[in-house]
Amino acid sequence: MSNIRQFLAAEQVSVRFRGCKDWILRDVSLAVNPGELIGIIGLSGSGKSTLLKVLNGTIPKHLDAEIEGTVILKDQAITGHEPVMLAQTIGSVFQDPDDQILFACVEDEIAFGPENLCLAPEVIMQRITDICDFLGITDLRLRNPNKLSGGEKQLVVIASVLSLDVDILFFDECMSQVDRAGKDLLLERIKILKDSGKTIIMVDHDLANLVHADRIYQIQQGRLELFCGDHHE
Repeated sequence: MSNIRQFLAAEQVSVRFRGCKDWILRDVSLAVNPGELIGIIGLSGSGKSTLLKVLNGTIPKHLDAEIEGTVILKDQAITGHEPVMLAQTIGSVFQDPDDQILFACVEDEIAFGPENLCLAPEVIMQRITDICDFLGITDLRLRNPNKLSGGEKQLVVIASVLSLDVDILFFDECMSQVDRAGKDLLLERIKILKDSGKTIIMVDHDLANLVHADRIYQIQQGRLELFCGDHHE
């Protein structure tokens, strides 16, 4: 097995939810290299989000589903990783940032994850400073995230995920509720994350949001295939 496959890979994965006759994913294989940005497109209900949940261990750890095949994360089957290790390796950003924001201050939001890991206060404050500087949101640090724009809210969610020192980021339709200016802001920061060495998988229905992708895949009828269209328009 190559190093690429050992980092993050799905090997002939099929998924069927309990009580359903049909498989939502069929024999899906995907190998992701460290530092790559992979795009995934497909119709609503095609299994894009399900694939992310398989790759981050939510299925079958927390969602009841029948699964065949194997997911490898850093040389080991993902089912063998402890939840804390997964939380510090893979972070997810979803469509609606309001569903992920818990606090009335950006700084508190970013601190929440490291506090749960019982990190020292000075370590947490340094992480907040470094992440805010990295994402260009230092001016938002003491703001109420509920009063920010959609793009700014998503950056706060990304910051809270990065505070756990994750290597891999999943973006699941994270721009669907963001205006054009917010999308431009997010795309700029995502490019910075990619250039810094983060591994990123983006699920999106708009190819324009996948302009920085190294490869794009399409899910059709449960199967994952390399998308051959031009996404660098």
